[in-house]
Amino acid sequence: MKTYKALLLVASLSCSTSVLAETIGVSMAYFDQNFLTIIRQSIDKEAKARGITVQFEDARGDVGRQTDQVQSFISAGVDAIIVDPVNSAGTPAMTRLVTAAKIPLVYVNRTPGDIKLPSGVVFVGSDEKQSGTLQMEELARLANYQGKVGIMIGNLTDAGAIQRTKDVEQVVAKYPKMSVVQKQTANYSRNEGMDLMLNWMTNGEEIDIVAANNDEMAIGAIMGLQQAGKKDSKILIGGIDATPDGLKAMSSGKMQVTVFQDAIGQGKAAVDVAQKMIKGEKLDPYYWIPFELVTPATLQKYVDKE
Repeated sequence: MKTYKALLLVASLSCSTSVLAETIGVSMAYFDQNFLTIIRQSIDKEAKARGITVQFEDARGDVGRQTDQVQSFISAGVDAIIVDPVNSAGTPAMTRLVTAAKIPLVYVNRTPGDIKLPSGVVFVGSDEKQSGTLQMEELARLANYQGKVGIMIGNLTDAGAIQRTKDVEQVVAKYPKMSVVQKQTANYSRNEGMDLMLNWMTNGEEIDIVAANNDEMAIGAIMGLQQAGKKDSKILIGGIDATPDGLKAMSSGKMQVTVFQDAIGQGKAAVDVAQKMIKGEKLDPYYWIPFELVTPATLQKYVDKE
């Protein structure tokens, strides 16, 4: 009888421990993109500091795979789900799945495509209306408000890329001596940014300014200029995200502007918001983390944050 009671006690303690241990499933659009790697590492560090178990999955740019991962998290009975969406268009289906299961859902970094976020869903990220505007206003100032602009678009299905591109176009439209002469996608990729820039140069495009939707494409543009034999070109190049590689490109003088998007802050906030939702706290549907312009004068401040 004593042995039986002891077993019951152990089982009871085991059950109570599993109830107390919070588990979060995290699906990232990519594991191999620099900015997203910083977010993932931040989520992992913050979760460990809070005693939360985290399961990471790599969607590898596939919306279908990401939806399956979310379904697996639901089936596993996780306490909350964090999703960095592959694209904005794929989020409504995931939102329906998770809300039907009554599990807290946090979208991070990439704006969800849902017209309105329902109860139990929060977006943690930065307001893209600031990003391209800060970037292009500084590039315009450096160019004395004149010149031909080429825009490198991240992804045509991504709300953030669409907004960043719109921001740039609206700034350029303000100045009579400026115009957008090229606008093509390079999928947030350094290699595709390089190929696109090389194509522009090979085709004889007259471009004075490159406004890239992220640092990776901006770095690709720099590489494309080098391959085209124009490493001493006076073309102004701007990125967004202020990644470590982006800041290095700025410190070498090859990139003139970037915009700091707080990847570490987004990761930490995503975990904080998820835990608050697990505890039943009611939160606003949007948790904004401001963008900040990075110039050579303020560069060191952001290098120190790495």
